[in-house]
Amino acid sequence: MRYIIYGAGAIGGTIGARLFQKGQDVILIARGQHLQAIQANGLILEDPHESVTLSIKAVGHPAKIGFREDDVVFLSMKSQHTLSALEDLREAAGVNVPVICCQNGVANERMASRRFDRVYAMVVILPASHLEPGIVQHESQTIGGVLDAGVFPEGTDQLIEQVCIDLRDANISAYPDAKVMRQKYAKMLNNLGNSLQAVSDAGADARDIARQMVHEALECYRVANIDCASREEVQARRADLLQMGQISGRNRGGGSSWQSIMRCTGSIEADYLNGEIVQLGKLYGVATPANKTLQQLGNQVAREKAKVGTIPLDVIRTMISKAAADDARRLKDEST
Repeated sequence: MRYIIYGAGAIGGTIGARLFQKGQDVILIARGQHLQAIQANGLILEDPHESVTLSIKAVGHPAKIGFREDDVVFLSMKSQHTLSALEDLREAAGVNVPVICCQNGVANERMASRRFDRVYAMVVILPASHLEPGIVQHESQTIGGVLDAGVFPEGTDQLIEQVCIDLRDANISAYPDAKVMRQKYAKMLNNLGNSLQAVSDAGADARDIARQMVHEALECYRVANIDCASREEVQARRADLLQMGQISGRNRGGGSSWQSIMRCTGSIEADYLNGEIVQLGKLYGVATPANKTLQQLGNQVAREKAKVGTIPLDVIRTMISKAAADDARRLKDEST
């Protein structure tokens, strides 16, 4: 089996590096300065124990790969880049290549299943960072992460069982889960705060906003009859597997959206996290003012390439109150 890691940033780069270290055949697909650095010097993987440079093959486009029957593609780019990546992959590899959506949110699998015959969902719980070209940091000092996976929309098969075996061999906890989308919907609850972390450097003072976003999401799940893993299930699965460690000379910053703002990429994943809840709210008549506000602010800060924490909390709360009033009027009008 050969692993094609499409999107070799924090998550993809770390997974590709760990598989490569265990002797797996790996090709990275990266872009820009990150690609240039990997091609010139190898991929540098830093963790709390060491820093290693790995000579992993890296290309800039799927068309640069001669695809084989034993290839498996990990999609690990941000969700806003998935659609164009899928089009490029289909043109280069055809519709039969197995595609594993190793991404946050729940929209990627739907996009992939429109184009590919074999699509898999994978929950992503893996502490990693990518802020400099050619370097990824893996901040776990024990087990590398949790990457349970299954066939989309449900089920398991021999391929995903073997993928999980290979990941476990690379010190990542990964098991086949026939209903892994339940885990992905639960993970998305945590990811709703990504945009808040990116636009307002407020920490614990913003907990009320984070709670409101989760409350809106859970109400959408309830009305839409979406099956979501409970908090108790999530805690039991993760237990004490992940223990964060300090990488020498580096401080752990924020999550994936925070990293996008720090790297001034010009885009953020808010449309596929907060925006997923906003869409559900529109479909099922649920008010989602907090998620709507953070979706808009996340996109604004990313588009303007502003600094992390640029929006004061009082501004955010005022915008949420106004959005709540607008939602109330809209829902009232729709009911008459």
